[in-house]
Amino acid sequence: MQRLISRSLQHLVRTGTLDVTFASGQRCTFGDRSEALIHIRFSDRAAEMALVLDPAMKLGELFMDGRLMVEQGTIYDLVALLKRNGLRRLNAPHVALVALWRTLKARISRAVNPAGAKRNVAHHYDLDAGLFELFLDADRQYSCAYFETPDQSLDEAQLAKKRHVASKLLLQPGLNILDIGSGWGGLALYLAEVSGAKVTGVTLAEEQIKIARQRASERQLDHRVDFQLKDYRHLDGRFDRIVSVGMFEHVGVKNFKTFFTKAASLLERENGVMLLHSIGRTKPVFFNQPFVEKYIFPGGYIPALSEVLPAIEQSGLLVKDIEILPLHYAWTLRAWRERFMENRGKAAALYDERFCRMWEFYLATSEAAFRHDRLFVFQIQLARHQDAVPYWRRYATQTEDQLKDVEASALAARLK
Repeated sequence: MQRLISRSLQHLVRTGTLDVTFASGQRCTFGDRSEALIHIRFSDRAAEMALVLDPAMKLGELFMDGRLMVEQGTIYDLVALLKRNGLRRLNAPHVALVALWRTLKARISRAVNPAGAKRNVAHHYDLDAGLFELFLDADRQYSCAYFETPDQSLDEAQLAKKRHVASKLLLQPGLNILDIGSGWGGLALYLAEVSGAKVTGVTLAEEQIKIARQRASERQLDHRVDFQLKDYRHLDGRFDRIVSVGMFEHVGVKNFKTFFTKAASLLERENGVMLLHSIGRTKPVFFNQPFVEKYIFPGGYIPALSEVLPAIEQSGLLVKDIEILPLHYAWTLRAWRERFMENRGKAAALYDERFCRMWEFYLATSEAAFRHDRLFVFQIQLARHQDAVPYWRRYATQTEDQLKDVEASALAARLK
C-alpha cells in the first residue's frame, strides 16, 4: 500500500510540498518544494489500505478517526493542495468499480419523498443550536454570503446577501411572501421588516422553527411572519413572491419538476416573482461526494443548470435573470472555518473530538471545492409574466441602495 500511495502522490503533487510519514516509519517528500510544507502521518497500515481502496470516502473518515494526522499545516491545506494539483485525474480500476456501485445506488435513492426529506433535514439541521452559533453570523445565515468586497466581514456580507435577494423580489408593502426553507428565520424577518410584507416561512427542521418563532416574537413581527413546520409539497394558497435560499440542494434531482410545478401553482399569476438561490455545478454528476452524503447532508444533490432549466421550462415559469456568484461561497466557508476553529473547544464540549474533526473536514473540503473545483452559486429570478420584472438590471442596484437606508431606520427603531 505504501508503494501505491507513493506512486500516486508522485504523479499528482507537482506544485507545493507534501511530506508523508507511513506506518512503517518511512518519510517521503512529494512536490517541488515551492510552498510551505504539509506533513501527514498514517497511524497504521490498515489506514493506508483503506485510503487506496476508497479515497473519496476514507480520506475524511481516517482524518475524523485520527488515523490520518496532519502534523504540519491543516486539513484544508492538504485538501487544497490535492485539488489544486488536479485530484480528479487520479483513477484506478478498483476506484472506478466503487464509483459504479455508488452510481447505481444513487439512481435508486434520488427520489426524496416527504418522510425522507424530514429525516435528511433532521440529520443536519436539528443538531444542537449552540454548534451553529459557534461559526455562523449573528443572524444565523447558513448559506452563501454576498461579499461586496473580498475583505468584508461575514456579518456585513450576510446582510448584503439578504439585501441582494430582496432587491430581486421587487418588494412593496402588503405583499404575501413565501420563504421555502426558512431556516432560523433571518431572511423572512428581514423581508417583513424592510418591506411591510407578510411572510410565511416553511422548514422541516424542528429545532430551527423553535428559534425562528422565538425571534419573530422578540422582534414583535409574529403578526406578520408565520413559521410553519411543513413540506413545500403540502402548501396551498397564492403568494405574490416566493424565495428559496440554500434549500434547493435538498430537493433531490428527481423532484426538480415537482418543485417548480408546485412553485408555479403557488405564485400569483400576473405579477408574481420568485428567486431561487442555490449551489450549482458545471455538469451533472452520477453520485454525491460520499463523505458528505454519509455524515453531513444525506440526500443532498448539487444541481447543474442543465438539470434545473428544463424543469423550470416544463413548469411554465419564465426565467428573467440568472446571476452566477463564483467565489462568494469560498469566502463564506473560509469565515465559517476560521470561526469554528477559534471555538473548537466549545464544539468539543457539545459533542466530542471526533465530531470536531468531522466538522473541520466538512468545512475545509467544502471551501477547497469552491476554490478549486467547478462549483458556484446561482440566483435565478423567475416570473409568471413578461412584465413582472423591469427590462434592465440597474433597478436591483438602485433598490439595494434604498434598502440600506431602510435597514438603518429599522435598526434604530429596534434599539429604542
